[in-house]
Amino acid sequence: MADKFFFKTRVQIVGWTSAAVIVAAVTWQALTLSSGTQCRCFPGDDCWPSPANWAALNQSVHGALVATVPIGSPCHDTFPGVAYDAEKCAEIQANWPRPELHEKTAHSVMASIFANMSCDPFTARDAPCKIGTYVPYAVNASGAADYKKTIAFAKEHNIRLVVRNTGHDYMGKSTGAGALALWTHYIKGTHIFDYSSPAYRGKAMKIGAGVVAGEAQRTATAEGYVVVEGDCETVGIAGGYAQGGGTSPLASKFGLASDQVLEWEVVTADGTLRAATPTQNQDLYWALSGGGGGTYGAVLSMTVKLHKNMPTSAVTMSFTEVTDTFWEILRIFIMNLPAAVDAGATLYWMVVPGNTFLMPQTYFPNGTAAEFAQLLQPTLQALEDNMIQYAFNQMDFLTFEDAYNTLNPTMNISAINFGGRIIPRSLVATDDSASDLVSAIHSMTDNLATFAGVSMNVSKPPTSPNAVHPAWRDSIFFALYGLHYDQANYTANVVAQSVVNDVLSPPLDKLVPERAAYLNEANFDQADWKHSFYGKNYAKLLAIKRKYDPHNVFWGSTAVGGEALQVMADGRLCKA
Repeated sequence: MADKFFFKTRVQIVGWTSAAVIVAAVTWQALTLSSGTQCRCFPGDDCWPSPANWAALNQSVHGALVATVPIGSPCHDTFPGVAYDAEKCAEIQANWPRPELHEKTAHSVMASIFANMSCDPFTARDAPCKIGTYVPYAVNASGAADYKKTIAFAKEHNIRLVVRNTGHDYMGKSTGAGALALWTHYIKGTHIFDYSSPAYRGKAMKIGAGVVAGEAQRTATAEGYVVVEGDCETVGIAGGYAQGGGTSPLASKFGLASDQVLEWEVVTADGTLRAATPTQNQDLYWALSGGGGGTYGAVLSMTVKLHKNMPTSAVTMSFTEVTDTFWEILRIFIMNLPAAVDAGATLYWMVVPGNTFLMPQTYFPNGTAAEFAQLLQPTLQALEDNMIQYAFNQMDFLTFEDAYNTLNPTMNISAINFGGRIIPRSLVATDDSASDLVSAIHSMTDNLATFAGVSMNVSKPPTSPNAVHPAWRDSIFFALYGLHYDQANYTANVVAQSVVNDVLSPPLDKLVPERAAYLNEANFDQADWKHSFYGKNYAKLLAIKRKYDPHNVFWGSTAVGGEALQVMADGRLCKA
C-alpha cells in the first residue's frame, strides 16, 4: 500500500549496462588501515562490495543506484572521466550558494564544512577532486521496498548508511565517507484527508519523505489550509526538520513542526515497515517526534495536522546607532518580545557588527499590521525618544502564503560557522537579566559575529506527548550566531569554529547553564551534545534507539546513540 501511494517517475541520474561502468565513476585512494570487525567496511578494504555486488543492488532496485560524480568535478582535471570545463565551472561557482544546485544531487551537502573540500569548485584546477567525504553511492528510493533493500545491503556488507533528502543539514548526518545513502528526494506523494483519532479530529496531510516545504505549503493553500513548515521553502519537512523539532513562521500560532505529527511511516533497521502513532508503536512515535532524525529508522512519510488558512500581517524594522544607546534599545526590544509572541506573532531578527539591527521577517496570523505595530510600541517609542532614525514597514496579506512568499524569497545557503542556544523566557523577564543577555550579544558582535533570533511561543503542550527538548516550552527565542564561512580556506573554518566554541559561546552559556540547543541548527562540535540537544529525554531516547536499532545501522555524530561510533582520521566509521 505504501509503495503504491509513493510511486513516482524515477529520475534516472546514471544508467549502467555492466558492473564495470558502475565502478568506473567512483575512485579511491588506496588505504592501508585495516578495518576489522570494529569498523564499517571502507573503500579499499577487502570486504568492500565487489562490482558484482553493486550491480546486483542496482538490479534489485530497478536501476536506481546512483554512483557519485562530484558536483564540482568540471572545475578540475583530476576526476576520472570528467574533463575540465571552464564555462561549466563558472556556472557551478555562481550557483554554489543556491540550495537548488545541491538538492538535486544524491551527494552534495550544503554545509560545505562536511565536504572537507573533497572536490571543491573554488580550489585550483589541479587540486585533488575525489569522492572523499561524499557518499560514493546512493539509492534513489521510490518506496518501502527500496528502503528495505538498501538497509539490507548496508547490513550485509557492514557499510555505513545515511539518509538523505535535500542536503540541508548543519549536523553532517546526510553524508559520510564510504557510506551508502538512502536518497528520499523523489518520494513526493501528498494527500489531504479527514483524520480522526482520540487525539485529533480534523484535516490532515500525508507527506512523502521527499516533499519540501514549498511543495507542501502550495498543496495545503490550494485547499484553503496551511501546514507548519520552516523558514526555507527547499527544506524537506518529513526528515530531520520535523524529527528535530522544527521552528516555523507559524510556531507561535500552532507550535513546532514536531507538535503537528499524527503518524509516521518508518522502516526500522530490521527491515520492517512500521506505523508509529500515539497508540501504535507509541515509543517510536514519541522518539521520532522531536528526538532527532536518521537514528531510529528511515521515515517514508508523516501525517500532520492542517490548519485553516488565515489573513496574516507583518512588520519589518531596521536601524543603526553607533552609540551605546543601541544596546539599550535592544534591551527594550527583547523585553518586549513576550507580548508579541504571546499574541501569536513570530519574529526573525538579527544584530550585526556595526550596531545594526535588522528584522526582515515577522508573521502575525489572524492579526493586522496596526495591531502588530502596537505590540512593538515600547521599542518604537524608545527609538522616537532617542531620536534614532529607523525604517518600519507594515503589511497586511490575504493569506499566510502571500506573507511567506513576500517576506521570504528563495534564500541562499547560510555559509556560517555556527553556534546556537535556546534562550529561556526568564532571561528577558527583568532589566538585569535582559541587560546581561544584551551584554553577551554585544560581546559576540565585538568579535565580528552575527547574532540572530527566532522568537516564538511554543509553550502549549502538543495533543500527544513527544520528545521535543523540554527547554523549548519555556523559551522566548532560538539564538543562532557565528562567523563567516571561508569557502577557500578549510583551516580558517576550523579556527573560526574554535572561536565560536571558546570565545562567542561562553558569555551566553554563563546565562544559560542548561546550554539547550536546537537539534537542527547549532554547533555540531559541542562537547555536551547529549544534554544540549536532548536534555532529560536522552536516556529514554537511547533505550528506544537500542530497541529498534541495536546494532547502530543508523548513525550520526549528534544523533541519539552517536557515542557508540566515531569517525576516524581517514573517514571510516568505527566503534568508539
